[in-house]
Amino acid sequence: MLNNTLILLLTSFLFVACAPNKKDIQDTNHQISDDSLLTIVQKQTYSYFYEGAEPISGLARERYHSDNVYPQNDKDVIATGASGFGIMGTLVAIERKFITREEGYHHLKKGIDFLAKADRFHGVWPHWILPSGKTKTFGKNDDAGDLVETSFLAQALICVRQYYTNGNEREKLLAQKADELWKGIDWNFYRKDNENVLYWHWSPNSGWKMNFAITGYNECLITYVLAVSSPTHGVPAEVYHQGWAKNGAINTDITIYGHPVKLKHNVAGQHVGPLFWAHYSYLGLNPKGLKDKYADYWQENRSHALIHYDYAIENPHRFKGYGKNSWGLTASYSVKGYAAHMPSEDKGVVSPTAALSSYPYTPGESMQMIRHLYYNMKDKVWGEFGFYDAYSETDNWYPKRYIGIDQGPIIVMIENGRTGLLWKLFMSASEIQQGLTKLGFTYSK
Repeated sequence: MLNNTLILLLTSFLFVACAPNKKDIQDTNHQISDDSLLTIVQKQTYSYFYEGAEPISGLARERYHSDNVYPQNDKDVIATGASGFGIMGTLVAIERKFITREEGYHHLKKGIDFLAKADRFHGVWPHWILPSGKTKTFGKNDDAGDLVETSFLAQALICVRQYYTNGNEREKLLAQKADELWKGIDWNFYRKDNENVLYWHWSPNSGWKMNFAITGYNECLITYVLAVSSPTHGVPAEVYHQGWAKNGAINTDITIYGHPVKLKHNVAGQHVGPLFWAHYSYLGLNPKGLKDKYADYWQENRSHALIHYDYAIENPHRFKGYGKNSWGLTASYSVKGYAAHMPSEDKGVVSPTAALSSYPYTPGESMQMIRHLYYNMKDKVWGEFGFYDAYSETDNWYPKRYIGIDQGPIIVMIENGRTGLLWKLFMSASEIQQGLTKLGFTYSK
């Protein structure tokens, strides 16, 4: 009979021999399905807008630093556009059962009640709001109404209305309040004396001094769609065609890496802009089948994303790490401050939101990026609110920081790629359908 010592030695040997090594464990983890991994990413990212929300308003912080490298004095500043993205993310969270329907209702009600009392300027919210509801100045002469950030919020309010339209009594009341806020936006006022173009800013202190006309192509298509669709303070279609589309000057006809581009991006030369231009307007506005006389918007956005992907593979500046698993340039933190990264303004900084929020257009390419980040770089780029805002392998730079307007599209656009949830809600609104028709769009129903 074997003695106890020999049995122990044999048992230990068998355990070591049969145990999977580190590589085997990693390979097993890699067997998580794409579907499951997408859910993990959405759920963790949504934490920014729920557990990480500004506590008084329940809305989205402008930014949040998990590190203490630099002092952060504005973590409780509320960002209007990011709050819109977070509201849309809450609808995803309810549907995916990250939170209960009851929790989602209370979270949305808290935010919408706050917005109803916050500063507005002809119905338009400022870029930044303090927990008191008062405006926080964003920049010189930018201390009041911000029409573009408001449009990102307005598309969310329409989605909330559509989501709760057949809900219980209190949910219908919340839908009604969201509807009142959206219909209270005076788009026509922001034409500056009835010009056929919309202006980004207005202030009771400096008037139209910012003088920033919103013309295409950038992230602002949704602003014009909402302005024309408004049943209370709408603008004529000419404002879109003459202002945004510049009487047809918005068009170009170029090919980059074999991908056709028909809209002239607001950047120098024959280039495309940062990838958030393919995201922010399309969180609710469904580009699938969306066409007007200027573009096929699905083709434009897919080309935009694939150009960034192919650019990373070519990697003309030979930045470390660029390739099919690490791609996508957009506005984000940069090694020195903040920058609108794009192929013509490349600083060696990759922003996860760029590829992840492009998931509907490039599901295969985006999943490559997600898997690489999650498995191969996780310790450097993953935190309590999902993937950090940006990184640079070239500079060995991995800041543990988040920006709300970058986190929100990850949740929403991944969901649109999976189920079309927010697209279905927004496009089901009768006034949006009427507005698109008024502008000459055709779209999938």
